[in-house]
Amino acid sequence: MHHVRQEGLPFKGSSHQFVGADNGDVSVSVYLLSAVPGKGPGPHRHPYDEIQFVRSGRGRWNVNGKEFEGGAGDIFVVKAGEVHSFTCIGDEPLVQVDVHVSPRFIQEDLA
Repeated sequence: MHHVRQEGLPFKGSSHQFVGADNGDVSVSVYLLSAVPGKGPGPHRHPYDEIQFVRSGRGRWNVNGKEFEGGAGDIFVVKAGEVHSFTCIGDEPLVQVDVHVSPRFIQEDLA
């Protein structure tokens, strides 16, 4: 078994980063996101699938040019290669658990 606390993970941008290869050698990595209003990642893509579990707050997503809003309880599956971005909207942070189906993060930023 491997155990780590969120506070013990690297924090970059708006997320604590659980890298599976460095934490129990597992085949997924996870962003524990808490984005303040107006913030979020710009357009990017990954060579693997990503599943986003929205825990609280609201956001606006753009996936392959299609824009939509979502909030707590929504689950989004972003397929490998899809260009996506999202921004926190409203007055409270957008809190998500973003599961990347890879032992390491691989991200191509496009902006």
